Amino acid sequence: MPDSNYITYIQIHPADNVLVALTNLAVGTPVQFNGNNFSLVTNVAAKHKFTISNLNAGDEIFMYGVLVGKANQPIPQGSAITVDNVIHAAGEYHLGDRKTEWHKPDVSAFEGRTFMGYHRADGSVGTGNYWLVIPLVFCENRNINVLKEALTEKLGFTRPRGYTSEVDKLVDMYRTGQSVKEILQADLELTPENKSANKLFPNIDGIKFINHDMGCGGTRIDSDALCGLLAGYITHPNVAGATVLSLGCQHAQASILCNEIAKRDADFSKPLYILEQQQLGTESTLLQQALKQTFAGLIEANKAERQPAPLSKLCVGLECGGSDGFSGISANPTLGYLSDILVSLGGSVILAEFPELCGVEQELSDRCVDIPTAEKFMHLMRTYNARAEADGSGFYANPSPGNIKDGLITDAIKSAGAAKKGGTSPVAAVLDYPEKVTKPGLNLLCTPGSDVESTTAEVASGANIVLFTTGLGTPTGNPVTPVIKVATNTALYKRMPDIIDINCGTIIEGEETIAQAAERMLNYVIDVASGNITPKAVKLGQDDFIPWKRGVSL
Repeated sequence: MPDSNYITYIQIHPADNVLVALTNLAVGTPVQFNGNNFSLVTNVAAKHKFTISNLNAGDEIFMYGVLVGKANQPIPQGSAITVDNVIHAAGEYHLGDRKTEWHKPDVSAFEGRTFMGYHRADGSVGTGNYWLVIPLVFCENRNINVLKEALTEKLGFTRPRGYTSEVDKLVDMYRTGQSVKEILQADLELTPENKSANKLFPNIDGIKFINHDMGCGGTRIDSDALCGLLAGYITHPNVAGATVLSLGCQHAQASILCNEIAKRDADFSKPLYILEQQQLGTESTLLQQALKQTFAGLIEANKAERQPAPLSKLCVGLECGGSDGFSGISANPTLGYLSDILVSLGGSVILAEFPELCGVEQELSDRCVDIPTAEKFMHLMRTYNARAEADGSGFYANPSPGNIKDGLITDAIKSAGAAKKGGTSPVAAVLDYPEKVTKPGLNLLCTPGSDVESTTAEVASGANIVLFTTGLGTPTGNPVTPVIKVATNTALYKRMPDIIDINCGTIIEGEETIAQAAERMLNYVIDVASGNITPKAVKLGQDDFIPWKRGVSL
């Protein structure tokens, strides 16, 4: 049992009519709240919510000060709310008044601070220096893999250690006649391989070979969006140049890609080699040209060196995945406070995952800097949800089984907590996928809630760092932008230290305030942006990349 000074439940917002359990609470646990004394009539697991009064069927439930559900049956005071007694509900929204005044945080500790980054000709600054090798169409995936096999090890860009030594041990056990039981009980912990990479190009962080399943056979809208997405990566500040393989006959034409590049950077000057297999002829000719031109591009890219840059050159993608009932209390508000600091310093942040903004549309649209921006946001939200509804789903279907198990039982509950990542600053711009960030401040980007699709899109829009909160744990990363994993609870931080970088469970335990955690996190971000710290996802080679097919994906 926790000691008497340990806070076991909290109210997030004064308007809320449920409390959040910070630890497992047993039936009969006494509750004292606003002069009202009662006992729990059900067990309430940590991260879940319980009622502070009797609710009738149809009564509304509020969290974070917004409507998040309705009771579908009578719920006695002191009962856990569940998927059985609560259904999703969210407030209506309309074009309201502009509410763009906000309280800026104290940024004195970060004024004048810099990070060491790669300065590009368009004025952007990278936190890494990568070369891309990408296909315009899935038909070229095999050739991308051939280039990867040829270049990676020879140039010193070794991949993370695999498990071949462990397999060797299992083979030896089998050959020496050991039983299945002995094999299953074997300890496969071996001494890690220590390969000291002797990189030929020391100023290049890596060559990234990206595969995807698009470019042809789908809709023209999807292939055009793919070209925009790839253009976002090619023009990205973390990318020094690119080799692009095209078959030739696909929907995603090289000319479309070049037009999308020009939209994002009219004076584009990075090395870019586009090779078309049907024009060049044999596979051997294609690959030899790709090898030579890529090598020449790497020589040029290696000339770049890290130089000081102001924090205003940071563009941070805000992401969450495997969320839990603590996400909106610890890690997400910490990202929100960091976002407000960065915006105050002239930087940019990206809040995406539109299905996870359901229920907070009114607040966000009111925070938009002008009416056209607010109208664009509301249009994108309504159109997206309508498409999902037409296919027999909707934003209400967004929470995953893991979300529900750990306290996020409606999409509006999940959304109200997820939106905390965006802080309190005005919304400077609303972007449709795969548009690029062009304005400092808080940018809303239309993406699915799906972790990898959303992270892939945020990077294409210009994020040179991604902060990714998780309550359940996820290894998601990105090929060119460092993804920093933030735990919402200490148990996860201790259980999965190989994928988690930062712990915000300290907030739940009362050891740290949100502001203190945000400042600690921003110092970590500066170190990552400068190349002084390598996040776990980068160490693991977690190069996740999934373009969004503009059908329904929540």
